[in-house]
Amino acid sequence: MAEDDQMPESITPRVMHTPELTGNLRAHSVRLPKAAQEASGIRVLGRTIRSIVYTTDLAIIRNCDADAVFAVYPFTPQQIISKAIMEASSIPVFVGVGGGTTAGPRSAMLAQDAEGDGAYGVVLNAPASYITLEMVSRVIDIPTIVTVVDGDEDVIADRIAAGASIINVAAGADTAQAVARIRASFPDVPLIATGGASEESIRATVEAGANAVICTPPSSKELFSEMMSRYRESAEIHPDASSARGLSAASLREIEARLEEIRDAGFLDR
Repeated sequence: MAEDDQMPESITPRVMHTPELTGNLRAHSVRLPKAAQEASGIRVLGRTIRSIVYTTDLAIIRNCDADAVFAVYPFTPQQIISKAIMEASSIPVFVGVGGGTTAGPRSAMLAQDAEGDGAYGVVLNAPASYITLEMVSRVIDIPTIVTVVDGDEDVIADRIAAGASIINVAAGADTAQAVARIRASFPDVPLIATGGASEESIRATVEAGANAVICTPPSSKELFSEMMSRYRESAEIHPDASSARGLSAASLREIEARLEEIRDAGFLDR
């Protein structure tokens, strides 16, 4: 190694903060509670997922800071809905494939279609039979997520044995306690859990042992209500030209140089 190529004795300290870039038009977006990012995360197909937004609203999916989408809804799963969500989403999507009324071979078929369309995982509801779970987990190569409503260790063990890759804990107000109970018996099983709406409840769920947290965003109606309130309070709702971003000093110098060239060429004298 040449003398000039030697490493310097002192190295500049690395940047310790995370730069955040946004735009004027996209600055208004749904921010999930920061406590969700305190979770350890689950690495799914190369993507680390800590915060999961629970919605099928494409506008919210495209304008939120979640790591993934939990696309489960109270109707029988339909491929056209799942495909539309995955095509519009810029983040991984976990797709509901039934487990209650929709079950057995139909759930397995929906899971295969979801995998083919790009899902990062499929979700079975709590009533899903073990046979349905076996069918689904055997025909796909993406994670199978199974919802449980309490911390029963025997149920968890049987779910894992039948093919569950990830356990989703949805125990209402008792979710944090159920997560803690499951984590004590299954220290390595990936756990997703509903975290509630507040920073405190989400942090409690994370501290109990959830690897990722599901957050429910405000509805479009709620978001519009806040926006319209601001509009009504403002005397002038239309931005004027003065609010536009001005030219940088470098751009102004370049414009002056070009104008000088034009003057020197005599074009402005005509």
